[in-house]
Amino acid sequence: MTATTTAPLATAPVHRPRRPSARLRAWATRAPLLPALIFMVAVTQLPFVATLVISFFDWNALYPDARRFTGLDNYRQVLGDADLRRSVWTTVLLTASVVLACLVLGLLLALLLDRRFKGRGVVRTLLIAPFLVVPVAAALLWKHVLYNPEYGLLNGLLHYAGGPQPDWISDTPLLAVEASLVWQWTPFMMLILLAGLQSRDQQQIEAARVDGASDWQIFRHLTLPHLRRYLELGALLGSIYIVQNFDAVFTITSGGLGTANLPYTVYQSFYQAHENGLASAAGVLVVIGSLVIATFALRVVSSLFREEASRA
Repeated sequence: MTATTTAPLATAPVHRPRRPSARLRAWATRAPLLPALIFMVAVTQLPFVATLVISFFDWNALYPDARRFTGLDNYRQVLGDADLRRSVWTTVLLTASVVLACLVLGLLLALLLDRRFKGRGVVRTLLIAPFLVVPVAAALLWKHVLYNPEYGLLNGLLHYAGGPQPDWISDTPLLAVEASLVWQWTPFMMLILLAGLQSRDQQQIEAARVDGASDWQIFRHLTLPHLRRYLELGALLGSIYIVQNFDAVFTITSGGLGTANLPYTVYQSFYQAHENGLASAAGVLVVIGSLVIATFALRVVSSLFREEASRA
């Protein structure tokens, strides 16, 4: 009996398609965003870098050939300028008063719109409308339609009521600017706080009502603590916008009568004094202050997202 042996059949190697590496897949995912990223860098970051470089030079636009590198002298001059210190105080006062008034009025309006009533959609649209108006147009509206001492609406109403006829801009210049900003930014706060009200746990509120809690007790112990993060977010975002506001000050008072804030002072240094270096240094300080506030705003936003995710 003979044993036969068979040689093993040779198997052809299996060619598996190579999978793209993780780095290649990441770049393929980000590729559609590259044009937007390049555009954003070219429009925002490159001008800021140029401003940062100019801030280290003594550069007057009337004498371009006389520019020279001065290091941090422009920043020392900006921080030691009395007019700038007054503008910083005006900016802080303007921002704090406008943001606080907007938060209070926005909360009241949000509580109103959180209730169901006939025509709520129309009322909500009308209340949002001031936020959609162009800032310069809103400032012109307040300056000529409301504040004008001869044909303004406010003095017209006071005339029929037999009251005085004040010159609003001359008598109360800072209050005039603040009122126009409050009118325009209250809808922004209202939207943020309304979103917070609509994210409340309704079962918890109903349980409190069953236990005999009044509306004030529900607002104080349930609604207000829930809205704390939204109030912080509204205050931080509002501060970023109001700190950089230029339109209302320039249009209503032209920076006079003690209303010149920091952005208007930068405008004066650049366009009126032609001091490019000083204006750039002041602008960099404004950006740094805005970034500090924005950092806190981003932390509040991230905490809100974490709370919503944990609740879901």
